[in-house]
Amino acid sequence: MTTVDLVGGKVRFIDQTRLPAEEVYLETDDYRVLAEAISSMKIRGAPAIGVAAAFGVLLAVEGKNFPSERSLRAAADAAITTLSSTRPTAVNLFTALTRMRRCIDMAGSTRVDELLMRLRVEAMVIYREDIESCRSIGDLGADLIPRGSSVLTHCNAGALATAGEGTALAVITTAARQGKIVRVYADETRPRLQGSRLTAWELVKQGIEVVVITDSTAGIVLQQGRVQAVIVGADRIAANGDVANKIGTYPLAVLAARHDVPFYVAAPTSSFDPAASDGTAIPIEERHADEVTHIDGRRIAADGVRVFAPAFDVTPAELITAIITEKAVLRSPFPQSIGAVVGGGWPPVEARHDHND
Repeated sequence: MTTVDLVGGKVRFIDQTRLPAEEVYLETDDYRVLAEAISSMKIRGAPAIGVAAAFGVLLAVEGKNFPSERSLRAAADAAITTLSSTRPTAVNLFTALTRMRRCIDMAGSTRVDELLMRLRVEAMVIYREDIESCRSIGDLGADLIPRGSSVLTHCNAGALATAGEGTALAVITTAARQGKIVRVYADETRPRLQGSRLTAWELVKQGIEVVVITDSTAGIVLQQGRVQAVIVGADRIAANGDVANKIGTYPLAVLAARHDVPFYVAAPTSSFDPAASDGTAIPIEERHADEVTHIDGRRIAADGVRVFAPAFDVTPAELITAIITEKAVLRSPFPQSIGAVVGGGWPPVEARHDHND
């Protein structure tokens, strides 16, 4: 299973809104179709969104007849503007778009064919880096899991959320191959049900025992000592270690702290945002009310109710045991440990402020 890939000049991706009932793959050579797929969550998961965005910029320019280098730059800029407006919280989107824009800017005055080559190379580097990051995160994170553990995870941070094996789920699947995992508890993750629809589907395909629970069941699972660790992904991590992740992550971290269970965040360094000093600077996407009031098109809430539907919440750094990156396992004090690993290497983030913050 490849969540998002570049095949024959088209982007091929799995439609995650149709899982687990149907495993359907779509193809497009239009960056606007790709942007809609990100907005509608056919493509979701912060690293996968970043890879798809890089491919989207490439779709806007490859295979076209540009009379000049300037016209190619204009087409790429239009794609970057469209793609950057799709999802405001996942910083990987903006990291990838910034890298593609920087690739153009650094090219200076060059031939159209050479600029196209530079963009294709950069897009493929972003893609391959994510695959390798997932592998490394899995290896480093699995070292933290004691043999005979059961773990709890929230939302989906598996292969469906990346170009590789996942982030949080890579830790779990790697530990499972090492014989350390007894079972996985997967929060269903209302309102989009990424846990019950996607994470459980991935784990079943891997032959790993999975128990789906409602989000509100997590408390008793932790209280009864059923799990030895909580492992989640991240959509954006502030400079102080505050983490934005799928709504419901913050109360899970509070529960883990109450019951003295390690709470791990697994994410690539592309998820760090140096422009966000803490979690209050992270933009939080709000989803449509229908996602809460309806299930499969059928209304479950009374007419006339108001809805508050943030897609993400922020977990304070003090509730996080460690952040597992592809480079190292980071621990408190996070400003120092983050800076030591990714400080000077963080990419510029000017582009994201134009459209979202």
